[in-house]
Amino acid sequence: MRTEVIGLNLSESMKMAIRSIKTNKVRAFLTMLGIIIGVASVIVLVSIGQGSSQSVQDEINSLGTNLLTVSVTDTDSVELTEDTINQFKKLDGVTDAAPVVTGRVYAKNGENSTQVSMTGTTSSYLSVRDLELSQGRFLTDLETELRSKVVILGSDTASTLFDKQNAVNQNVLIGGVSYRVIGVLKSVGTSMGSSGDDVIIAPITTAERATGSTTIGTVYVKAKNENIVERAMYQVQGVMTTSFPGQGDNYSVSNQEDLMETMSSVSDTFTLMLGGIASISLLVGGIGIMNIMLVSVSERTKEIGIRKAIGANRKSILLQFLIEAIVLSCLGGLLGVAFGLGIAKSISAFSTLTITYSWSVTLFAFLFSILIGIIFGVFPANKASKLNPIQALRHE
Repeated sequence: MRTEVIGLNLSESMKMAIRSIKTNKVRAFLTMLGIIIGVASVIVLVSIGQGSSQSVQDEINSLGTNLLTVSVTDTDSVELTEDTINQFKKLDGVTDAAPVVTGRVYAKNGENSTQVSMTGTTSSYLSVRDLELSQGRFLTDLETELRSKVVILGSDTASTLFDKQNAVNQNVLIGGVSYRVIGVLKSVGTSMGSSGDDVIIAPITTAERATGSTTIGTVYVKAKNENIVERAMYQVQGVMTTSFPGQGDNYSVSNQEDLMETMSSVSDTFTLMLGGIASISLLVGGIGIMNIMLVSVSERTKEIGIRKAIGANRKSILLQFLIEAIVLSCLGGLLGVAFGLGIAKSISAFSTLTITYSWSVTLFAFLFSILIGIIFGVFPANKASKLNPIQALRHE
């Protein structure tokens, strides 16, 4: 019997709440606006944050999951030589290694010119970095030994200097010196904020002269497979420790997983911050609901007095206004979800940003909006339930 009464009260309170909202549609919409904006903001910002995180992980994965990077931060203390590179290559967990010397150069072909990054390396660079050629061929060991003036162009560099012409076997001027183009790389896109297509690759001995840099700052080492990356990393670390004792602070050996964990940590913090900022607007929306509900209680004081006069108890009055606040926040949450998903889809369609939908975050934002409605609806509902029926009936 008691359950039936409670069910009846809930049903009646729900109908009265919906009737009240229908009576003041514009005010109800404006009340829900804060919740709508809050929920939509959470969905859009978290989708952008998670999309950015996914994009970074994809870029790191594209570099090769069995790639190790030896980076030197102080080339005066740690001077990598051909002997060190050969020690890397002899490790049983390593298939190959490619030293790298980099610098900026000014390249020109006729009227076309561009400033690009020149990478000086060896013939093993192509396989170590998992690159592919669209035209021509890659460097040979003999060209490195003879300091040949040959270069391989990134796809963007080839387009800039030679437009739609075939660049292979043509010459390009770098620092006033003529170099023969022997190949063009397939496009690899942008990774970690730098374009892999806006580059010129030359024999390391040639690049040292062209860039004026003779120090090897980076060595890429390729492990035999993904399962022994950790072992290969320890082996490379061992070679570095033996070759440069006491210089551990001046170089680092990292794999892609380390890089991915670091970037994921940064991206997750960024996403959490965006979600937190958006959640503040939900709280503001809750305050809006509370204010409007207080106004509603004031406007409907006489109605409350009549209901109490004909037998409505304090609990049914409290339930009526609390349900009205919950219905407002629930409708606002649903509209916010619809707007949020629509905006996220539009951003995905009309921009280069990567959007990753999170249904758990969407559900959380919706449930949080209902919780906001309950929390901020309690005060005005309690105020309405405590009204004295006689004073309420006298209210003008």
